[in-house]
Amino acid sequence: MLIISNEKGNVSIDSAVFTRIAGLAATNCFGVKGMAVRSVTDGLVHLLRKEALSKGVLVTPHSNGSVTIDLHIIVDQGVNLNALGESIIKEVKYVVNSQTGVTVQAVNVFVDSVSIG
Repeated sequence: MLIISNEKGNVSIDSAVFTRIAGLAATNCFGVKGMAVRSVTDGLVHLLRKEALSKGVLVTPHSNGSVTIDLHIIVDQGVNLNALGESIIKEVKYVVNSQTGVTVQAVNVFVDSVSIG
């Protein structure tokens, strides 16, 4: 939970809001197959449906009012991972900031798997 104070009062933003916004922004980038989660039972990486995007996103709030976002993704085969990572970072920072007004300190992109086909 992140609390933003201004002259009119306080606004509390739950971390679930950030996870949903960041997950949607990341999956809208070309080359991203979807968000990923590693199963505790079998250790395999699973593709998440749109309804469960938040499981592939971790938001860490900071005392200065900013957040750090970790994204676990599955990418399409053949994409340039460096260019894709830069695109995701730029898009997530922009979308989160424009929709919440909160500064994104860092976006960490973890490519957990490559989708073949």
